[in-house]
Amino acid sequence: MMQTLARAHMAGSRALSPSMLTSSLAKRGLAAAAIDKEALDVVLITGPPGGGKGTLSKRLKKEFNFSHLSSGDILRSHMEEHTPLGEKAKAYVEAGDLVPDELMVDLIMHEVFEQSGRVLLDGFPRTLPQAKALEDKIEIDFVLNLEVPQEEIVERISDRWIHQHSGRMYSYAFNPPKEEGKDDETGEPLTRRADDEPDKVRHRLDMYMEVTYPLLAHYEEKGILYSFSGENHPELVRQNRRSDAIYTDLKALVQSKLEG
Repeated sequence: MMQTLARAHMAGSRALSPSMLTSSLAKRGLAAAAIDKEALDVVLITGPPGGGKGTLSKRLKKEFNFSHLSSGDILRSHMEEHTPLGEKAKAYVEAGDLVPDELMVDLIMHEVFEQSGRVLLDGFPRTLPQAKALEDKIEIDFVLNLEVPQEEIVERISDRWIHQHSGRMYSYAFNPPKEEGKDDETGEPLTRRADDEPDKVRHRLDMYMEVTYPLLAHYEEKGILYSFSGENHPELVRQNRRSDAIYTDLKALVQSKLEG
C-alpha cells in the first residue's frame, strides 16, 4: 500500500510544492488575505471524477446550508467565457489531463476568502501540495470521500449528453431525451463533452489514482477522513441508485459532525 502511494506521489511531482504555492500566493497578494478561521466550517468532498460529487454536493448545500465551491464549475465558466485562465485550462481538459496547480490556486483561494459559515469544497484540493497550502489558510473540519467502481463511472459518464446552452443533462440509460439527440425544451442538438469519451474518462481516472488518491492517506493520518461506497444499502445499489445509497450514510455523518 505504502509503495503504491509513494509511486503515486512521485507521479504527481509536476505539482507545485507547498513552499512554491505559498510564494505564488504571496506574489499575488493572497498570503496576507484576512480570514477568520473560526468563522468557517470547511468540509471537503472528494472522489473520482464522475463519482457523484456534484450531485451529492447540491443535496448537502440544500439540506445543511453550505456554500458550495466547485472547482469544475468555476473552470468551465472560465472556459466558456474564453478567459486567459479558461483557454489554458481547456487544453488540459480536452486532453483528459488534470489542470496544473498554478492555474487553480489563486482562483480557489479567492473564492474561499469570500465565504462565511459553512463551506463545501468540491474538486479542490486534489494534490498534497494544494492541500497543505489550503491548510495554511483555513482549518479543514472533515473530508467526505466517495468510493465508486471505475467501470461504473466510465459507463455513467460515457452515456452523458448535454444541452450546451442550458446545461440540461441526459442519459440514455436513466434520463433519455424525448427525441434522440435533441434537447426536450428547445429541440437543439445534444453534445458530449470532449473529455467524456470512454478512453479519456479512463485516463482521468488513472490520473486521479496517481495524483489525487494520496490525499486520502494524508487525511486519514489526520483522522478527518470518512469514506462512503453505498454498499451498506445493497438494494439501492442494485437499482442503480448508488448516489442515494451513499447519501443515506453521508447525511447522517454530516449531521452528527455539524451538530456535535
